[in-house]
Amino acid sequence: QVQLVESGGGTVQPGQSLRLTCEVSGFNHKGVAWFRQAPGKQREGVACIDTDEQNLGKTYYSDSMEGRFTISWDKGKGSTYLQMINVKPEDSAVYYCASDRVPFPCQVALTSFRSLDLWGQGTQVTVAS
Repeated sequence: QVQLVESGGGTVQPGQSLRLTCEVSGFNHKGVAWFRQAPGKQREGVACIDTDEQNLGKTYYSDSMEGRFTISWDKGKGSTYLQMINVKPEDSAVYYCASDRVPFPCQVALTSFRSLDLWGQGTQVTVAS
């Protein structure tokens, strides 16, 4: 059974840190990506990581995300993590992890979320004082 299950969301204050988890199972994949969607806005790419043996752990970030977001992959746990530091109110959104059975280039996926077919249900992150 294909599953992508996000967890770790919640309400945090500006400047704090938060780590999101996505447990991936039930299919072979070569990459996993994180996206976010705020109310009234289009879904946007955050980060992506290669999970295949050849490029294991190579990371990619959308231009505006690099620096405060770090993506990682734990092969043993089949989980990807999105570490967020110094969060800002504009980081408030539903965060999704996504992947595909077909190999995909992370750089393309981050700018074209419709290219990925497998999605989790999302986890809400709210940044407020």
